[in-house]
Amino acid sequence: MIGAVLIGRNEGERLVRCLASVAGQADRVVYVDSGSTDGSAAAARAAGAEVVDLDMDRPFTAARARNAGLARLTETGPAPDLVQFVDGDCEVQPGWIATAAAFLADHPQVAAVCGRRRERFPAASIYNRLIDTEWDTPVGEARACGGDALMRVDALQAVGGFNPALIAGEEPELCVRLRQAGWTIWRLDAEMTLHDAAMTRFSQWWTRARRAGHAFAEGAALHGAPPERHKVRETRRALAWGVGLPLLTLLGLAITPWALVLLLAWPAQMLRLRLKGESGLRAVFLTLAKLPEGQGVLSYWRRRLTGGPIALIEYK
Repeated sequence: MIGAVLIGRNEGERLVRCLASVAGQADRVVYVDSGSTDGSAAAARAAGAEVVDLDMDRPFTAARARNAGLARLTETGPAPDLVQFVDGDCEVQPGWIATAAAFLADHPQVAAVCGRRRERFPAASIYNRLIDTEWDTPVGEARACGGDALMRVDALQAVGGFNPALIAGEEPELCVRLRQAGWTIWRLDAEMTLHDAAMTRFSQWWTRARRAGHAFAEGAALHGAPPERHKVRETRRALAWGVGLPLLTLLGLAITPWALVLLLAWPAQMLRLRLKGESGLRAVFLTLAKLPEGQGVLSYWRRRLTGGPIALIEYK
């Protein structure tokens, strides 16, 4: 038996498409709403989904919403063996769930399987195009999956589900615990979902990269010890390029204007990435992303040291 958990907040027409895309592919559909004001919960009920209204008196995270959806599936009604998680701004491609379920049936050691996520409107902006390329990861055994994936319910329950305290990076963190428990993660060469990033502004891209930096730092804090070294490399790169180099340049300028030469490391890095096969666009933005990622790393440690509240970093 297969269930589906959709999460969202004010997704509007995107949620309507998401609900229609899982109809007929899952035996039960649960939509977890996080304080929507656009009638999303009513639209989900009209589409035949079970609706969970998340208690917004507690800090919201996508991980907490997914856990709430899984709890509804397993604690009420017939419990599924598999659960398809999907964000409310995505659509599940026809036949994906059947393909993924067949793979899990043939590979009992696999806990989670994902496929190709694509942007619905990659030509709408350079940022959408960048994200579409970002989704194009290698097929085969993987270290992690994203927010859209078909998972075994028993494997999820055995490791305690998603970590509800994480504001980002909850899927790779879950996969760390699944792999430590002896499970594997796979990515198939199959169309899985269409995603609507709706990213048209540089500020949105910057905020999303800052959220990634926060996730790097938190992931490294949780699982950075050997042999996993989860997100340690990414955190160090964000700090070196996004914090260390600008700071060193500013300090150097107090001594000599020749310190500006240090900034040539940025175009040199872009050229290196280009020579490694990245497109010119990706080479530029992968390098620039280290600035907001560095900010995200610092914001995580500031929150941890001061005991600040959990707060989402949302780009739309």
